[in-house]
Amino acid sequence: MQPTYALKPIKTETDHEAAIEHLESLWGAKPGTPEADQLEILGILIDQYEAQKVPIAAPDTVEAVPFYMEQNGLERAELGKLLGSRSRASEFLNHKTSLSLTQIRKLNEAWNIPADILIQPVREGA
Repeated sequence: MQPTYALKPIKTETDHEAAIEHLESLWGAKPGTPEADQLEILGILIDQYEAQKVPIAAPDTVEAVPFYMEQNGLERAELGKLLGSRSRASEFLNHKTSLSLTQIRKLNEAWNIPADILIQPVREGA
């Protein structure tokens, strides 16, 4: 028999740890059961707490573009075409230059990479 856990808002790190522990005990609950409902509610509460307390920073632009390319089987030459030249793509991928507004728009439209990721300045020497 599982220990009882009262669903409640997560306000402290202690509440968060207890909620995570209980969530883990419910993992694999069969759909349609009270345990599955509790698992779903706990997931929402944990997600809300973590979004407030531990915001996730946007990924580095130069890391995001090659990751997208790798995940979608794209080559550097294709990035070069979108950015205007292979040398421009190389400068960007080597943290030497940021993207222009036109290049951000092209990448966003062609590859659906979120503009808020692309608009960040390139961290030099990263």
